[in-house]
Amino acid sequence: MKVLIVGSGGREHAIATSVAKSAKVDKIYCAPGNAGIGQIAECVNIGAMEFDKLVAFAKENAIDFTIVGMDDPLVGGLVDALEAEGLRVFGPRKNAAILEGSKAFSKDLMKKYNIPTAAYENFDDAEAAIKYLEEKANYPIVLKADGLALGKGVLICNTLEEAKEGVKEIMLDKHFGAAGNRMVIEEFMTGPEVSVLSFVDGKTIEIMTSAQDHKRAKDGDEGLNTGGMGTFSPTPFYTPEVDEFCQKYIYQATVDAMAAEGRPFKGVIFFGLMLTPNGPRVLEYNARFGDPETQVVLPRMKNDIIEVMEACVDGTLDRIDLQFEDNAAVCVVLASEGYPVSYEKGFVINGLERFEKEEGYYCFHAGTKLTEKGIVTNGGRVLGVTAKGADLKEARANAYAATKWVDFENKYMRNDIGKAIDNVN
Repeated sequence: MKVLIVGSGGREHAIATSVAKSAKVDKIYCAPGNAGIGQIAECVNIGAMEFDKLVAFAKENAIDFTIVGMDDPLVGGLVDALEAEGLRVFGPRKNAAILEGSKAFSKDLMKKYNIPTAAYENFDDAEAAIKYLEEKANYPIVLKADGLALGKGVLICNTLEEAKEGVKEIMLDKHFGAAGNRMVIEEFMTGPEVSVLSFVDGKTIEIMTSAQDHKRAKDGDEGLNTGGMGTFSPTPFYTPEVDEFCQKYIYQATVDAMAAEGRPFKGVIFFGLMLTPNGPRVLEYNARFGDPETQVVLPRMKNDIIEVMEACVDGTLDRIDLQFEDNAAVCVVLASEGYPVSYEKGFVINGLERFEKEEGYYCFHAGTKLTEKGIVTNGGRVLGVTAKGADLKEARANAYAATKWVDFENKYMRNDIGKAIDNVN
């Protein structure tokens, strides 16, 4: 098969790494890709939102299967555009990707179908939002831009003053662009956050292994929210009891709800869960693999990823026995100093070749570029250093040891990824 992957980050590098292991695949393209992906696939200089060019490329090169990794093209309807030309593609159609594309839609869906989530209200008008915050809200409270905001359109406000400033930031100043045309005001929940990825074929759902992300830029969960500074899998907080509850009230219920709405979902649903004192609640849905969760989940998957994805497209996922290794993986993100605010790019990265020699270690490229000088930094999150181990503590020790193999100017990382596991018996 010839496979085209759409995207350019660490998630797409992790997907490409799994696709390269498939016995069914003999050629991988990636649009636009990055320097790491370029070592296992042919990178094509087409942007993820250039639908016409992507469709033309897929037809001209007789692509057998396209995998859309990123949220923007999914929400924008790339799957529909490819399917309209008779091409096979993995990912939800536009009318299903709204599960991630609109937080207001997903909250209304959960309310309608009794899927456990935080209490909330939707607002199109800033004045009405402020009136609600003044008269009815309890603090702290959460404000969410409705649309896609690179995982950053969420503000936790401790006081009315902070909340008013948040409304201004989201709805009036449009800090997150058009994503802030609508806003969700949501009750503040407490508890560990857990990420659960799943494969879905429109009616059947198969849960992948659990993971846990670290969003804050600095050690101790301080600093600004980022796209993710590291992750580990599995998370000890995702107990058999939690799984039983989610299977019963969240996972299948979500798939059935989307089907009932005439929006059958095929692809990956990412469940962002909070394990509150009152039980698991859905924080958010994503309509694709998480980043950096994918970097710890896929290396542990035993199945041929293409077989699983084709089953999702064909509606035969119930025939797949999804299996994961009985081990653990930890990913530490190497970022550019100053991320997520401002940072310099273009620094040469040294030491990448070490990963080719070591079993159970991966270096997933997120923001890199191949130049005459070699591979250089080209983003805020540069690399995701992932290592496996017999358990989480071993995997974490391996991952942090491997972060020393690579070096570049202004390299920055958190030193406490997975530290919460020390407190779990």
